[in-house]
Amino acid sequence: MKKLTLSVPALCLSLAASAADAAPPPARPPVHALRIVILSTMLAERAGIGEWGFAALVEVDGKRFLFDTGAQPETVSINARALSVDLSNVTEVILSHNHDDHTGGLLTLRRSLAARNPAALTRVHVARGMFWSRPSPEGETNAVRKARPELEASGIRFVEHDGPAELAPGVWLTGPVPRVHPERNWSTRGRVQTPDGLLEDTVPEDQALVFDTDHGLVLLAGCGHAGIVNTVEYARKTVRPAVLHAAVGGFHLFALDDERLDWTADRLKEAGSENLIGAHCTGLEAVYRIRARLGLARAHAVVGAVGATFELGKGIDPLLLAR
Repeated sequence: MKKLTLSVPALCLSLAASAADAAPPPARPPVHALRIVILSTMLAERAGIGEWGFAALVEVDGKRFLFDTGAQPETVSINARALSVDLSNVTEVILSHNHDDHTGGLLTLRRSLAARNPAALTRVHVARGMFWSRPSPEGETNAVRKARPELEASGIRFVEHDGPAELAPGVWLTGPVPRVHPERNWSTRGRVQTPDGLLEDTVPEDQALVFDTDHGLVLLAGCGHAGIVNTVEYARKTVRPAVLHAAVGGFHLFALDDERLDWTADRLKEAGSENLIGAHCTGLEAVYRIRARLGLARAHAVVGAVGATFELGKGIDPLLLAR
């Protein structure tokens, strides 16, 4: 039998590797400071304008991301100025999905900010399926697919994700979310040309941002077409099985009946949900019914408004009208 020998340096490396493998994960998750401010949604007070769309600025541990870009070309620009928010040093954008109420402001924003910072909004994260054709009798309905040449000519470069990706310490992009539960929070009329043929458009590229904090997970979604429950469960599986400290954004619940809203609320309760800002397509009644079902106080579950914020350690500032 051949005798195995290790030199002292090799033995030290082997022991070090074993110790590293056995080391417990860090006691404190990596996100320490987080602030999300809504820049586009339907409800607006004196500062800014409302629209059927969504956008939010994320400030996390010194980094800044723009999540979606609203519907009309000028909405986010107008609201950012009204809220004294400077977007010129934001270089990275996340587009939650292809719909024009989340992507309509991108080109105008890029062009208006490029004069002050050539790198502004130049790196745009999308999920697989973003550029798939959405044919209809009237022609192509995927606005991002149609605008892609013009967007890239402006200096934008797309980064496509087919799975979870950590964009910064503790800042996770889900990529396409598996549809474990049949939430079906999308229009059933559209069709999408996939590698498997022409199918019902389930918005397969729908993705969300997840922040791993010492309070739990914070979720930011644009429309939640994959389903808020599917998205939360996927986040807890791929990032960390922590409580859902906060969910912010649009969750496409406005058309759900009471039974399905109750089912949704019960699953969110199982995830330990503590805060909710339901903006855009979430629906007014949906927010109030889920708030009651979760047993949350008024300060912890509100309708989202332009300028409303969620800040880690401070909670929700809904502004006056949504309070």
